[in-house]
Amino acid sequence: MKSRLKPLDVSACTLANVRKASRAISQVYDAALQPANLKATQFTVLATLSKQGQMPLSKLADFMVMDRTTLTRNLQPLLKRKLVATSPGEDRRIRNVRLTPQGKRLFNQALPLWREAQTQMVDGLGQERWAGLLGDLAVAVSLTQR
Repeated sequence: MKSRLKPLDVSACTLANVRKASRAISQVYDAALQPANLKATQFTVLATLSKQGQMPLSKLADFMVMDRTTLTRNLQPLLKRKLVATSPGEDRRIRNVRLTPQGKRLFNQALPLWREAQTQMVDGLGQERWAGLLGDLAVAVSLTQR
């Protein structure tokens, strides 16, 4: 018989367990992306800009569910390497972020490395469990967006 989780037991803390899993999973993706000299967080920014195109910094932060300060800090190494660029928006207070041609090239080079890590995770979890996990995580994020 399975032991029943007690939601108010500190060891069942949702945050602690999600962060533990996030750190472990990040290590898998970071190791896979190391030949491209990218961290998983940096790859995610490049992937988002590749798919969504140029967007205001605040919209990118919202899209990635990050505060602007954290996103700005994460953008610094990408700006330094000229993988992303910023430009003023119509309103001087708005900064647009875009992928540079160099960033697009590196993203395309890193994509097969990411796919290896992604395949490892999907195969390890199994397709059904993986899809369920993504669904559960989407629900958890939506709970915070009220």
